Amino acid sequence: MQWEFVVALVVAVPFVLFPVVFIWYLNIGGIYIVIKEARKKRAVLDEKHRVAMAEQR
Repeated sequence: MQWEFVVALVVAVPFVLFPVVFIWYLNIGGIYIVIKEARKKRAVLDEKHRVAMAEQR
């Protein structure tokens, strides 16, 4: 390979990959937040269910 081609690849690859990596970062961050909120909501509902069951006894 010509050295100019290698230099062009080294310069161009980060510009091509940055948007892809950024979008994946946003997607994974959003999924993480949704899972965290779902776990929190489930914990609250489980606690309400336990309290309701304890009151019935």
